[in-house]
Parts: sequence; C-alpha cells; structure tokens
Amino acid sequence: MTRTLSTPSTLASGCLAGGPQPVIPVAGGGLLLRPWERADAAAFLSAYEDEETCRWHTHRPSTVAQVEEWFDGYRQDWERERGCHWAVARDSGEVLGRMALRGVDFEDGVANAAYWVLPAARGAGVASRALAAVSAWALDDIGFHRLELDHSTRNDASCRVATRAGYLLEGTKRSAAVHDDGRHDMHLHARVRGDR
Repeated sequence: MTRTLSTPSTLASGCLAGGPQPVIPVAGGGLLLRPWERADAAAFLSAYEDEETCRWHTHRPSTVAQVEEWFDGYRQDWERERGCHWAVARDSGEVLGRMALRGVDFEDGVANAAYWVLPAARGAGVASRALAAVSAWALDDIGFHRLELDHSTRNDASCRVATRAGYLLEGTKRSAAVHDDGRHDMHLHARVRGDR
C-alpha cells in the first residue's frame, strides 16, 4: 500500500548512502568510530564471551563466521539506509567497542543508539565519548531530529553513559525487553537536536 506523507520528510533519501560510511573522530584523544573490517571479527566475538556484555545483549554471535555475516549485514544497512554500525577503535586500530544507530526513520528523523565496550575499555569514558561523537554527527551533520536509546533499569553503567552523552532520561518502559533472566523494565533516554 502506498501512503502519502502530508509533511516533508525530515531527511532526504541518500543522505547516508550517498557517500561512504564516515570515520568519525571522538573527542578526548586517540579514538575514532570507523566501519567494521573483517580483521575485527575476533575482537567483536570476544565481547560476547564477556559475562557483562551477555547480561544485556541477547542477540549474540557464536563464531567468527557469524560475526562476518553480521558485518555484511552492517554494510547492507548503510547501503539501504537502515542503520549505521561502527567499531570504536584507537588510532592504532585496536577495537574497544561498538556504536550503532538502528531503526533509522527518515520521515521523522529518528534513530536508536546502541553500544557496548570491551571489559578493558570500561570506566574510561570510551562509551560516553563515542556516543557523544556519533550523536553530534547524526544530529548536526546529517540532520536527524531525535536520537533515542533504551537500556535495562538494572544497567546502571549504561544509564551513566547515556546521561554523560547528553541523553535525558524520559521515562520507564515497563516490562519492555526480555533478557536471559526474564523481562526487564527499560529506561528510555533521548537527545534532540538543539539539546546541549
């Protein structure tokens, strides 16, 4: 069924896939967001060998081959303008984490942020600085209007990351997600263009 939008779309088709996925510098020295490379597969897989990562993420690859399939999907998401996925890495190439914008909605100019960092990178502000960098790119450079993220109300570390990156806590979605230990309430955070 074809539906006609009564208002202009917030983002124009091609604003993402009209060029290569960018490398985004992260403030604070020595970090950047870059597209995933095949050579990153082992580091990516190692994140899902960590108890804390698995506690909050129920979609998990179990082999390098599966990770490579995910990376192929990430490239297709960019080409089809459905999502953006980056490695959070040092200038040297070492992978420290993951940053993503998913659920891209061009009509309303909304996307959902997701992230994790490897155990060795925790507690150093890597996730919050990377989230701030991707948010500035999405809101200021691309023209998204609103970025959202949600996390379990039991995940205090993720809540700190969100608030440090300028995402205001907007409320609690009751019993909104299934984790390995059952249903969790989820905090909803958002950052809107113009927030500082």
